[in-house]
Amino acid sequence: MQLTDDDRWRFNSGAHVDLASILGAHILPEGSTTDGIWFAVWAPNASHVEVIGDWNGWDGANDSLHPDDSGIWHGVISGASVGSCYKYRITGGDGAIHEKADPFAFRTEEPPRTGSVVGDLSYDWGDDEWMRTRAANNAADAPISIYELHLGSWRYEPGGYRALAVQLADYITQAGFTHVELLPIMEHPYYPSWGYQTLGYFAPSSRYGSPQDFKFLVDLLHQRGIGVILDWVPSHFPEDAHGLAKFDGTHLFEHADPRMGFHPDWKSAIFNYDRHEVRSFLMSSAMFWLDEYHVDGIRVDAVASMLYRDYSRKEGEWIPNEFGGRENIGAVQFMRQLNESVYNRHPDVQMIAEESTAWGGVSRPTDTGGLGFGMKWDMGWMHDTLKFLEREPIHRTHHHAEITFRMLYAFTENFTLPLSHDEVVHGKGSMVDKMPGDRWQQLANLRLLYSYQWSLPGKKLLFMGCEFAVSDEWAHDQELAWELLQYPEHQGVLDLISDLNGILRSEPALHRLDFDPEGFSWVVGNDHQNSVLAFERHAPGERPVVVVTNFTPLPHKDYQVGVPVGGEWTELLNSDAERYGGSNLGNDGAIIASDQTNHGRPFSLNITVPPLSVLFLAPTTEG
Repeated sequence: MQLTDDDRWRFNSGAHVDLASILGAHILPEGSTTDGIWFAVWAPNASHVEVIGDWNGWDGANDSLHPDDSGIWHGVISGASVGSCYKYRITGGDGAIHEKADPFAFRTEEPPRTGSVVGDLSYDWGDDEWMRTRAANNAADAPISIYELHLGSWRYEPGGYRALAVQLADYITQAGFTHVELLPIMEHPYYPSWGYQTLGYFAPSSRYGSPQDFKFLVDLLHQRGIGVILDWVPSHFPEDAHGLAKFDGTHLFEHADPRMGFHPDWKSAIFNYDRHEVRSFLMSSAMFWLDEYHVDGIRVDAVASMLYRDYSRKEGEWIPNEFGGRENIGAVQFMRQLNESVYNRHPDVQMIAEESTAWGGVSRPTDTGGLGFGMKWDMGWMHDTLKFLEREPIHRTHHHAEITFRMLYAFTENFTLPLSHDEVVHGKGSMVDKMPGDRWQQLANLRLLYSYQWSLPGKKLLFMGCEFAVSDEWAHDQELAWELLQYPEHQGVLDLISDLNGILRSEPALHRLDFDPEGFSWVVGNDHQNSVLAFERHAPGERPVVVVTNFTPLPHKDYQVGVPVGGEWTELLNSDAERYGGSNLGNDGAIIASDQTNHGRPFSLNITVPPLSVLFLAPTTEG
């Protein structure tokens, strides 16, 4: 092992994306003239660094590292080996001693223990076919529906990553989702943070097993045709004594000024994006998960908090940028550089932003002034849709714009429509309990919500448990109430999700132009009196799909909808079907179009629109 001049230059200039290959603890190459482990750590303001561990009785007097002019301390420690537990004992410039976990550790002790572990990452992958073809599965024109989950509370399964992998692959195959998205599995000391207080930016949580065990999970999902997206948190980190904060006795990873370096909401430290080495650290973390763990996408958490210096701050609690504005220019440059680097190496993955403001061009290329993400969560759609559906149906007629407003901006970004974990915690209740009415109406509203979500332009995301209408809000310390699936009304919601995913895959009109206004046109957008919407989804050379929604508990009979072609139309899906728990009103599976012109189209359907329902209709195809 050695640090080249190029490594040092790229690291110190903020351009290194492969630091995991040179920093941290590494097994020496076969044929090396010495035995032991190569250690390297960035601590530019330290006066002395030694490695302490279980091989030297946590006394590193004889295991010191040596500095170079890049601020990196390094050396070979002969007593250490794979599986050794260690930390760095760093003496600051003021003489104070700090015992720190390795920022680049591939493996950690299981919390609450805080040591790093010398890790071997070797693994024999079996996902060659997926990796060769995944570009099509992750593409902007692909059918993408994402199942978001927290591994620790999805299902209690002895055996950690490996046992969960088998259960998850079977379940996702049954439910029909195309991807899973894991709440952060990077190592975190505080379990109730759900992983969003990350310290191990290169280590999967040891709570569920080894790095090889996590690779097995990704590998198996890939072999079953399921993509894997990881939540990743480059916005802030906890200030635990063994972590990144004041790493060498100074504010190394974080801003020194609390107006820039401390997050008031999460009581955590904020990365200093203006520091070149910090950008190299974060970019290397993202690239590591893509390279080493074959993941198919990274969802970047809390982008808005990175973009704005005044995020969650009152006047006087933040520092304007050099132009007097509130934009965090360093963070903007970091995100552009990150996305450019990722897409240059992995053009077949997706970088996804959780960004909740109106910042323009989040999912637009950097050469046009955008941030360079592939997709952005549509938080506005989530907020407006839930606000609308939480109203009693009798009041919805007066708030019709809440449900139609989204289409005014739907194609300004490459949007994913999220119903995520954030909507079912902290007293917000479960998704089904947000819905008004008696229990039948609550479930009908829920089926309406999901069917409407799946019908719209944009990729889909649903948090675990919502797919079978769990009754309680999510709790990180208990598994989902799987016993509910013995009841038909809960199994019916899961069956609906499975069918929605099937139609999403089989009907190109429902996914191919998700990010293109040519893929959507209104049929009925202004019938607020009946709380009905109707619209058409298109794709070149494919049959159209007409979607009709009824946001009231009253059925509408002989409701006329204009359609582009005549002949027989098939009822692809009716969310009011008996098998989903509905009243089974509908159109007997098919309707013949009349040649009456309506809604600017040459033909019409006279249909029954069931209560609190969504219909998917398409021209019947032969064969």
